[in-house]
Amino acid sequence: MNSSKLLGRMGKLLPVGLLALLSGCNMIVLDPKGQVGLAQRDLLYICVGLMLLVVIPVIIATLVFAWKYREANTRAEYLPDWAHSNKIEVFVWGVPIAIILVLATLTWYSSHSLDPYKPLVSDKKPIRVQVVSMDWKWLFIYPEEGIASINELAFPVNTPVSFEITSDTVMNAFFIPQLGSMIYAMSGMRTELNLDAHEIGDYHGLSANYSGNGFSKMSFTAKAVSDNDYQAWLAKAKAAPLQLTDEQYSNLSLLRNLKKADVTYFSSVTPNLFTRVQHKYASPNAKDREVALAMNTICRAGE
Repeated sequence: MNSSKLLGRMGKLLPVGLLALLSGCNMIVLDPKGQVGLAQRDLLYICVGLMLLVVIPVIIATLVFAWKYREANTRAEYLPDWAHSNKIEVFVWGVPIAIILVLATLTWYSSHSLDPYKPLVSDKKPIRVQVVSMDWKWLFIYPEEGIASINELAFPVNTPVSFEITSDTVMNAFFIPQLGSMIYAMSGMRTELNLDAHEIGDYHGLSANYSGNGFSKMSFTAKAVSDNDYQAWLAKAKAAPLQLTDEQYSNLSLLRNLKKADVTYFSSVTPNLFTRVQHKYASPNAKDREVALAMNTICRAGE
């Protein structure tokens, strides 16, 4: 077999090989299970489709021009003095401008309609959950129920969940890909997020921002369950032997296991814990706060 035939066969197999490399990708963002995730997926499809209106014709035109004006095609029209075409100018400027205007309109509209702070439209009362990112685990506090959990979040299906999020360490990013928006957890600050799930199931949650050597294990399970199963989950948490006192919380915040933290339930939570975690970084002396955060970062970088 000569080299040209071998290269030809390899060229035919190349697309198959590229598809095989993509077979391990987990496209969960394109399989949303909540109204926010669905809206974001549709927006992504629309934006990609609009951009393909330029990309596909350019690819086709490149191949057609290369074939038509190849050296061997002596019948191709030769215009060495050609310099301008009004039709081409209108096309190459008009189409991108129209696409940019459409994308700008979509961006403006979606920035308001998908605002993570905006409550979701529902006839059900939202479940309120306070989230604290730690090294390297997630703490979920249910202030209205007086319970808490580590690395497990539960809520009823088709019910909005209103998250209040802060950090007791450096910045992390709270993200449940199948349910919607990612938002940052920052020390001394409180961010908000509103999500829901339309299907019963366990959804993978994670930190999407590098925060230390144990970051890769900083994941949790978001459980969308029926109303009865949610009440059973609450009862299980309320029956747990552990209580999230100030002392217990201090032990948790100091514990920095590099392995994934076990799911843990707390039957009670010390009052206003979330607020006190947030405010402890809001020192009146801004310089002291910056030094504390810098030292925390340096310590973890050396672990």
